[in-house]
Amino acid sequence: MPLTQISIRKGSKTEAQKRTIFNEIYTSMRETFNVPEDDRFMTLSEHAAEDFVFGRHYMNIARSDDLILIRLTVSDTRNTGQKQALFKRIADSLERELGVRPEDVFISLVETKSENWSFGHGIAQYAEKAPQT
Repeated sequence: MPLTQISIRKGSKTEAQKRTIFNEIYTSMRETFNVPEDDRFMTLSEHAAEDFVFGRHYMNIARSDDLILIRLTVSDTRNTGQKQALFKRIADSLERELGVRPEDVFISLVETKSENWSFGHGIAQYAEKAPQT
C-alpha cells in the first residue's frame, strides 16, 4: 500500500538510474515493510534548479545537487525498528547501486490509517478489515 513520490533535480539522473531508484526503493519496502508483490505505486518528478530548494546543511548534513527527496505514504502499521531498517536499506542500496551519497537521501514517511486508502472502484478496501467506530 505505499504510495511513493520521488523528487530529483532535472537532468541529474538517466532513465536507467531512475528505474534503479524505483527498483531499490520497492525492494527495500518489500524486505523491511513486508510490502506485497505488485504493490507498487510510484512517481518521480524532476525539478529545475530554481524549483528544487533544500537546506544544504540542515542538521549538519552536507547535501549536494544530487539530493533525492523520497516521500512514502504508508499505513500506520510499522514499528520504529522497521522504519529505521527501511531508511537504512534505501540509503545503502542507492549508494551501492548508483553511488548516491547517503547524505543525499532524504526520506519522509507519512502514515495514515488503513481505512484511508482506495485502490480502485471507489472502495476503501481496508475499511472492511478495520474496527468500526
